Amino acid sequence: MNIDYSQFLNMIPETTLTAILLIVFLADLFTAPRSGESKVRSWFNPLVCVLMLAHVFINIFPTASATAFGGMYMTNPSVGVIKTILAFGTLIVLIQSREWLQRPDTNFKEGEFYELVISTLLGMNMMVSANHFLLFFIGLEMASVPMACLVAFDKYRHHSAEAGAKFILTATFSSGVMIYGISFLYGATGTLYFDDVVKNISATPLTIMGMVFFFSGLGFKISLVPFHFWTADTYQGAPTNVSGYLSVISKGAAAFALCSILMKVFAPMVEYWQYMLMIVIVLSITIANLFAIHQKDLKRFMAFSSISQAGYIMLAVVGDSAMGVTALSYYVLIYVVANLAVFSIISSVEEHNNGVVSMDAYNGFYKTNPRLAFLMTLALFSLGGIPPFAGMFSKFFVFMAAANGAQVTTTIGATIYAVVFIALVNTVVSLYYYLLIVKAMFIKHNENPLPTFSAHVNTKLALALCTLGIIAFGVCSYVYDWIQAASVMQ
Repeated sequence: MNIDYSQFLNMIPETTLTAILLIVFLADLFTAPRSGESKVRSWFNPLVCVLMLAHVFINIFPTASATAFGGMYMTNPSVGVIKTILAFGTLIVLIQSREWLQRPDTNFKEGEFYELVISTLLGMNMMVSANHFLLFFIGLEMASVPMACLVAFDKYRHHSAEAGAKFILTATFSSGVMIYGISFLYGATGTLYFDDVVKNISATPLTIMGMVFFFSGLGFKISLVPFHFWTADTYQGAPTNVSGYLSVISKGAAAFALCSILMKVFAPMVEYWQYMLMIVIVLSITIANLFAIHQKDLKRFMAFSSISQAGYIMLAVVGDSAMGVTALSYYVLIYVVANLAVFSIISSVEEHNNGVVSMDAYNGFYKTNPRLAFLMTLALFSLGGIPPFAGMFSKFFVFMAAANGAQVTTTIGATIYAVVFIALVNTVVSLYYYLLIVKAMFIKHNENPLPTFSAHVNTKLALALCTLGIIAFGVCSYVYDWIQAASVMQ
């Protein structure tokens, strides 16, 4: 069998990530500390970050639509944009992880961390470019298995091993549910190619069950209600930087993949999955907001925040339009910078104050660390959708995409408007619990506030990038135009 190697030119993001993975692996192989030796490789993190930055710049310009491997792999400008956003978020995670990875109990595992992160990103890229259910499933597992290793990375500290066990059990169960649904779809249509499934699919009991099982499996990955039970325990037990990576990069890739498959593969069954999706969105936003209010651990708090944000991300899909793809990608970009800013500060506080992650510990934080408190406030305001920060614009575009074309005189249109209204009301609820942290930092008194400390230079750089994004991505229209232009080109 002759293989046309030129088709790898249609897979530039995956090719560059594979090259980065090989370079990092070889660098780690020949410079790793010997057994029992504690050696800080000060050059390692900058090398990985420079390689990832080069990857972002190489793939920042949308490419033309193309396929590879008999049509199983597909790329277009919109897919290229989401891959660039995911790579940009991964770069921030790599930057902010340097301080944590230089600890004596983790520096000997630094290379493994980078390799696992890049491997998960490679799997996510394959997942969003899949045009065949088999390749989609392979990409999903390529991302999930290394992610379980990342969650359990600090297996001798806190509850990392327990979090890893819960994550891998949930991931295994969700994968089984998903592949069960895919088998139903194959039995009904006789094919696994997306383009062929949409031609042969119709609303029969078999295909409806297949769609429900597939949606349920991917709902676990996005942590939508009622598939969210693993989220809080996993985020709490995992290393803070891994929790941040899991909350934005993994969630963003799975949400985009679900959006693409619903709109493309299940287009003939839109009236079925729209109602199912709207129910899940309302449950996710409402239940997560109510549970977040009662959290005392900041990482569990951010876990329920991420569940709510997942509901808002999927709200863009309800309208079933090209505007939804643009709004979803834009929301993921804003969510990346805002959420990673919060996790950067949580990680920095944790590293300098013996693992403190309780919300009460942040009482009076402004008095001893005013800059970090101010940046935390900006990030929380953006997550809550307070103008003029970028989060307000991302929520506006998501609401607009959901309501676009909906006719209030029809049942589905009226339902969509009701869901948007519920989401708007929940935005007010989310403002309340985000402001609880702001209140703790600026208003609540603390006899023993967190001591003054200087954040690591890498943390400062990550916060600078995130803050710049929070402020600029909303007011600089070319960012949204870049995403919209890619959606139009495909």
